[in-house]
Amino acid sequence: MTDVRTPPGAGARAVTAGALMVGWIALLWLLEGIDVVTDHALDPYGISPRDPAELLDVVPAAFLHGGWGHLASNTVPLLVLGWTAALADVRRFLGVVATIVVVSGLGVWLTAPAGTVTLGASGVVFGLFGHLLVRGFVDRRALDVVVGVLVAGVYGSIIWGVLPTDSGISWQAHLFGLIGGVGAAFLFRRPRRRPYTAVTA
Repeated sequence: MTDVRTPPGAGARAVTAGALMVGWIALLWLLEGIDVVTDHALDPYGISPRDPAELLDVVPAAFLHGGWGHLASNTVPLLVLGWTAALADVRRFLGVVATIVVVSGLGVWLTAPAGTVTLGASGVVFGLFGHLLVRGFVDRRALDVVVGVLVAGVYGSIIWGVLPTDSGISWQAHLFGLIGGVGAAFLFRRPRRRPYTAVTA
């Protein structure tokens, strides 16, 4: 007996991606609530640069924020860009996000000013932005190129966030997140379909 499985349709993928992103956003808001009621007990899990012990905080720092306003500013772009990126393939999306978190966090750890603590999901936002911009060209998929153009049109102005214009904002997280997202497009590129020869029997 042959087991033939049909890939999930666009509707099912959209629901799965939506559920994933809603759950992620809910987790971020829950963590911020815990941080507030515990008198910011979670803030030390942000990244302090060039301290070897702080390398363990590269991942949790991406899930914590410096207040409700900070979290609110990241929520909508993370939800929109995350859902768009996850729509095609959730497993690939998880690999992309992991790459962005690590590259952004390590970049902050290496280059942020001494005496600072960096936390927030904006590095992931910039990474997803960069990933969506180039994914279509890397995969040679016209639809994803169109998606990238639309993303650039809606969120293109955030690119200025990679410049050191505000000492209270981590341009390092933005810049290295963007680099991580672009790199992840190549790291997790779709395999090319090989030409095949029809054989009759």
